[in-house]
Amino acid sequence: MPPSADTKFATDRIIASWLKKRGRRDDLLVFTKVSGFGDRLNWVREPAETCMLDRRQIRMSVDASLARLGVDHIDLLQAHWPQRYVGGMFGAPAYDPANERPPEQDISFEDTLRGFEDVVAAGKVRYIGVSNETSWGVASFSALADANPSLPRVQTIQNVYSLLQRGAFETDLAETCRRTDVSLLAYSPLAGGALSNKYATAGAEELKRARFSMFEGYMARYTQSLSAQAVGEYARVAKEAGITPAALALGWVRSRWFVGSNIIGATSMAQLKENLDAYDAPPLSDDVIAAIGAVYKKFRDPPTSP
Repeated sequence: MPPSADTKFATDRIIASWLKKRGRRDDLLVFTKVSGFGDRLNWVREPAETCMLDRRQIRMSVDASLARLGVDHIDLLQAHWPQRYVGGMFGAPAYDPANERPPEQDISFEDTLRGFEDVVAAGKVRYIGVSNETSWGVASFSALADANPSLPRVQTIQNVYSLLQRGAFETDLAETCRRTDVSLLAYSPLAGGALSNKYATAGAEELKRARFSMFEGYMARYTQSLSAQAVGEYARVAKEAGITPAALALGWVRSRWFVGSNIIGATSMAQLKENLDAYDAPPLSDDVIAAIGAVYKKFRDPPTSP
C-alpha cells in the first residue's frame, strides 16, 4: 500500500515462492481479484489498457494470476470494485447520478457474470465474489444467477467493516446478503490500524513505521477528531475487559452473524501475532458487547460523519 506500477504483482510472486518452498497447495484457499473499471490503473493489465470487468479481461486476468501464482486454480475470485460508478467508495462523496459514466464505459451485470462463468467452467476458478459492492449489485448478480442456472452465484462480499464503520453494511446490505446467501469478508477490521489505539499510545519511533505515517494522507477519515475519540472509548472498553484494543475490535467483528471471515493486516511481526492471537481468544461476553453498543450510540460511524 499504496499500489504502484513499480510494485505490481509483488504479492503474487511472494505467495508463489512460498508455495513452491512449502510444497503443498491443497490444504490452502487462494483468493485473488480482478479490477473493475479503472483508467488510472491501466498498468494492472499487460499490455496496459483501461480495466474493465468484461469477459475478455476477466479471462486474461485469471490466466495471468494463475501463471504468477504457479497454481492451477483460484478458490475465490472477486471483483475488486464494481464496473459501474458507485458513490461513497473509499471515502468518496455519496452517490450522485451526475457522476455516472458514459455508456461506452459500462459493462452489464450479465456480461461480467458471463466472464466469471467462463473461468469457472474452465476449472480455473471455484467460486466468485464481489468487493466494495452495494445492495443493488449483490441483488442484481443474484437475480441473474437465479434466472440462469448455468451462471455462478456470488458467494462473498469484501467490504469495509469495523467498529468505526458499521452502518453501511448493517442496514440494507446485511439483509440483502442474508437473503442471497452471501457472506461478508470484512476488510480493514482495525480501521487501518487505528483501532489498535497505537496512534495514541505508541512512541515516535514506532509511529514512523505505522501505516498512516508511511503513507501520507492514507485513510485520513480514521484520524479526524470524532474517530480518535471513538477509538479512545473502545480502548477503555478493552482495558476494562482485560484485552487489547485490537483483540476487542477483531473479536467484535468475528461475533457478527453475517461475517464469514475478516482480513487482517500488519506492519510488524508483533502486530501479526497479536492479530492471530485474537482468533484463539474466547468470544466477547454479553457485557462487553453491550459496552461496545453504548460507545456506538455516541460515535456512529465517525469516518463518514461531517
